Amino acid sequence: MTAPIPRDIPDLPPIPGHVVLPPTVVPARAVLIPARRRTVAAFRGLIALLALTGVAIELLAGGAPTTALSHFTIQSGILLALVMLASARCAWSAHHPLPGALTGAALFYVVAAGLVHHLLLGHAPSPFAVQDDTGMAWQTAATHILHTAVPAAAILDWLLLTPAGRLHLRQAPVWLLYPLAYLAFTLARGELLLPGSQDRYLYPFLDVDQHGYKIALGNALLIGLALYALAVLLVALDHIRPDPLRRPR
Repeated sequence: MTAPIPRDIPDLPPIPGHVVLPPTVVPARAVLIPARRRTVAAFRGLIALLALTGVAIELLAGGAPTTALSHFTIQSGILLALVMLASARCAWSAHHPLPGALTGAALFYVVAAGLVHHLLLGHAPSPFAVQDDTGMAWQTAATHILHTAVPAAAILDWLLLTPAGRLHLRQAPVWLLYPLAYLAFTLARGELLLPGSQDRYLYPFLDVDQHGYKIALGNALLIGLALYALAVLLVALDHIRPDPLRRPR
């Protein structure tokens, strides 16, 4: 006859009467299978094609390709095209969407480039307005594509085809790291080029030859504050706008 097994074994904690597991939250993406969105994929593919068309025209319109690639607008257009192609693939293949921090950054950069062009460079009363002396139709088309059509298409994709509430305020300072790196790049590029070189400084408000470092950096600070306000505005709008993918109950 075997001895009864004691309920509590020495050196071990007693067995509780019942175990209450803490509640857990399962993210929706872990249980919901994304659906194919071929219309969305096609639209994003067209946005990528539009951005790449503008970039290609700028590269082929004349001048050194390295100079064209040094513009913030060109770089942001290439980034948006890559993000849109990846997003189109996710929508076509029913994969989970790209992180909101990445898509929001691409949107922020092209919108920022468009606003800087229309408010500072292409606005006649602005002290930094640039006169277009080329008169080339292709150059003008590229300018309108990259500074007007591409930002407008990216905003439409964000408002009509992207879930709301995916942007967060903590992402806004991170988005500014690229413009800050670009500022360091363009100032270093100007120092490396010979004085008097054409397009030594690509933007009039950063022209150290004309304004000096004190005013150029002051202009950069003001534009940086405006860009941060734009990033915060995009985040705020993302949380108050209606969700285009939420089905009404």
